[in-house]
Amino acid sequence: MFAKIKSPNFIDALRFQLSAPKGNFLRGVIKNDAGNICRTMEKKIDTEREELTWTGLNDLPYGRYTLELSQGGDEIKVNLVKRV
Repeated sequence: MFAKIKSPNFIDALRFQLSAPKGNFLRGVIKNDAGNICRTMEKKIDTEREELTWTGLNDLPYGRYTLELSQGGDEIKVNLVKRV
């Protein structure tokens, strides 16, 4: 699995490109600096290359977060910043 975040800074949505085997499920978790889970998402991958937009993040407080994307045994962690 390979994921590329369009920008590590976000306001109300995250956009990323994903390259992974189709038919599997992608699990996404956004954690705050304290390690608490703020959002989760699961999505079935329909094609080997997808561009995904994770919306509904407007009500998260401003600050630093970690995005964890996992599919099977693969996991990717990316640092994010929610800004004004």
